Amino acid sequence: MYTIGDFAKHGRVSIRMLRHYDAIGLLRPARVDPASGYRYYEAGQLARLNRVIALKELGFSLDQVGSILDERVGAEELRGMLRLRRAELESAMAAAAARLTQVEARLRTIESEGSMSTVDIVVKSLPPVRLVELTGVAGSYQPQDIGPVIGPLYDELCRLIEAAGVVPTGPGTAYYEDAPGAEAGAVLVHAGLPVGASVRAEDLGGAVRVVDLPGVERAATVVHRGSMDRVLPTAQALARWIDANGHRSAGYARELTLACPEDRDQWVTELQEPLAPTAWL
Repeated sequence: MYTIGDFAKHGRVSIRMLRHYDAIGLLRPARVDPASGYRYYEAGQLARLNRVIALKELGFSLDQVGSILDERVGAEELRGMLRLRRAELESAMAAAAARLTQVEARLRTIESEGSMSTVDIVVKSLPPVRLVELTGVAGSYQPQDIGPVIGPLYDELCRLIEAAGVVPTGPGTAYYEDAPGAEAGAVLVHAGLPVGASVRAEDLGGAVRVVDLPGVERAATVVHRGSMDRVLPTAQALARWIDANGHRSAGYARELTLACPEDRDQWVTELQEPLAPTAWL
């Protein structure tokens, strides 16, 4: 047998933790000296300790851990609990990865401050275009909020127009506006695909809107290469150029998808920021 101190060392836990597990009945000592009150453990109890720690690290409460180990939870219920916890952990990992991507984008933006931009910015007019579109609301204009909204919108839009036999006439165009009646900072996301002038909403069963997006007399444009999760440095380079050249933005930039292979790092997107007429001399 091991003293509580030796058992704690072998289990890589604290004596205080073992005392707490004893107090709540989760891991009782194999023997307690009636005279001294010293606790003694058997080596075989390390197996239960390992399970307690593993389940706790998975996020289960100590009450849940006790029920699982004492088989008060049926096998099917346990599998359900584990599946749910796995999904929660996967979601947390995805969220953490998204936050890391945004931190890296901010860092690259900070590192480029004060240096000459290497992006090529072109001012041009944007022609009017007829779009079939779906819309959704994002919590903010930040990439981590836009991405989870616009991706499913385009997936559903492609599915619907394919079922209707409608063929896009060019690359997708996304555009944004402040979401009416929504929380401050929320953005209405428009995911659109260009179609011929003869396409009507009734051709798509009413599930998809058909809109005529007006042209823009002048827009400052720049090509972003890579995932839109990393668009921040390109977007801010465009903003700095607009300001440095005496122009004024007239609203959210449109996004023209020039290439979107499976590898998001190979995406090519043109940002098109409308310029206010008064900015031109």
